[in-house]
Amino acid sequence: MQISGVTAGSQPAGAAQKAQLEKAAKQFEAIFLRQMIGTMRQSGMGEGLLDSSASDQFRDMADARTADNMAEKGTLGIAEMLLRQYESRVPAASATPAQDKSA
Repeated sequence: MQISGVTAGSQPAGAAQKAQLEKAAKQFEAIFLRQMIGTMRQSGMGEGLLDSSASDQFRDMADARTADNMAEKGTLGIAEMLLRQYESRVPAASATPAQDKSA
C-alpha cells in the first residue's frame, strides 16, 4: 500500500495539486515583485530629511503589501506563465474507482 500526502477536503488529488501549484506560482510572483520594487526604491531615491529606519521599515512593509496585491491580481502574468509551464506535470484528476461495499 502506498500512502500519499493528505489532500484538502474532498478534492481529487489532481485538483489539490493544481491549487498548490497556483498558490506557489502566485507566491513566486509576489517575491519577484518585492525584489523588483525594493531594487527600484534603492536605485532612485536619495536620503531625505525625514528618513529614518522606522520610515524605511514601514515603506518596506507597504511595498511587500503592494507586491502581494499585484501578484494576487496577476498584474505581470508571471504566475500565469509558470502555471502554463508546469500544469502538464500535475496528474489529471481521475475518477475514483467504485468502492467495494461487501467489506
